[in-house]
Amino acid sequence: MQYCTRCLYPGNHPLGITFDDQGVCSGCRVHEEKDVLDWEERSQRLVKIFDAFRSRSGRNYDCIIPVSGARDSHFIVHTVRHVYKMRPLLVTYNKHYNTQLGIRNLAYLRSLIGADILTSTISPQTVKKMTRISLKKLASMYWHCIVGQAVFPVQTAVRFKVPLIVWGAHQGCDQVGMYSHLDEVEMTRRYRKDHDFMGMEAEDLIQGEDIDDRDVKPFCYPHDKELESVGVRGIFLSNYIRWDTKRQHEDMLKIYKYETALQHRTFDTYNDVDCFHYSDLHDYIKFLKWGYGKATDHACREIRLKRLTREEGIDLVEKYQNKLPDPESLALFLNWLGIKKEELFDDIDARRDPRVWKKRSDGQWQLLDSVINHRRDSGIDSVRLTKKEDCEFSITPSKDPWIKDDQYVLVGRGWVD
Repeated sequence: MQYCTRCLYPGNHPLGITFDDQGVCSGCRVHEEKDVLDWEERSQRLVKIFDAFRSRSGRNYDCIIPVSGARDSHFIVHTVRHVYKMRPLLVTYNKHYNTQLGIRNLAYLRSLIGADILTSTISPQTVKKMTRISLKKLASMYWHCIVGQAVFPVQTAVRFKVPLIVWGAHQGCDQVGMYSHLDEVEMTRRYRKDHDFMGMEAEDLIQGEDIDDRDVKPFCYPHDKELESVGVRGIFLSNYIRWDTKRQHEDMLKIYKYETALQHRTFDTYNDVDCFHYSDLHDYIKFLKWGYGKATDHACREIRLKRLTREEGIDLVEKYQNKLPDPESLALFLNWLGIKKEELFDDIDARRDPRVWKKRSDGQWQLLDSVINHRRDSGIDSVRLTKKEDCEFSITPSKDPWIKDDQYVLVGRGWVD
């Protein structure tokens, strides 16, 4: 397997990646744009976009912002509402794997920043049916979350006739350089299906399965004619603001003091703390499918932002890559879905990438290659970035330290004084 000589990404990245004649991946090359683009000029472009979508009557929302109790939600909402003076409607898809911490973060977000919010909570019975099917078809326990988070904002834009949706970073641009920032790529149904949804729309679940139109309706994109009638447009802030999730979190933590937490399979304590499984079982499934996990994603990001050397990144991958899921977290998911551990891993084994995994004669799986084996590949020093600062993530105090966070929270308190 080929690995980038600058960051740690492998050639089998599921979003697609290319390497130049120096062995540097397309994601690293597009990331170089962050250091040369005129971000003030791009900010002015964003102003013009926002001005074109402000409600003329003042009776409607100016835009829609998808949020959660983690990721860059505080930064996005703060920037749109307080820097660019837009009036957003916040929307959130209930992923069902919620931590108490994430519920609190979301409540403080809407309360302190001051914004209306709509939440989509699908019945647990429906979500479980969809999860069983997505495990068998895609070896994904998180597919319903990805689809729900992508589709509910679009449905809301049509329903409330608020055409502008504001997303944070474009994953394809930020990770693998699928697009340049200069392209100013926007949200499309095709991109979401091919990459985020792994090629499967919600309607595809109906065929031959114990699921019907009513089950999948909350996960279906509006018809193109509905989108056109409202003029729905989805922009990514990362095309107009130099994206640095670690720095953005630290700026927002000073203002809003939301909660961060240790993660089981990565060193990033800021992102995805709202979910029991994203950096745990879900990430372990990713590793079993592709041979790398979130520690690689996060290390690549920090290498490009000059806070880690390549060698330090590999050390972190070595620390986290082979960690098994937390037993309590795994049991929580298996009990919730009503399946056995063997069923889960049979589904995963069927989707392992043969470029990096091989089943031995004794029935055990062998990882054929890893970036850990590529510390001294030729050409590394000639493309190396110079480290500019340390890479330290903080842990903030819990707002409810007496509560044990060991069960999913389907619905929690939505507002705080």
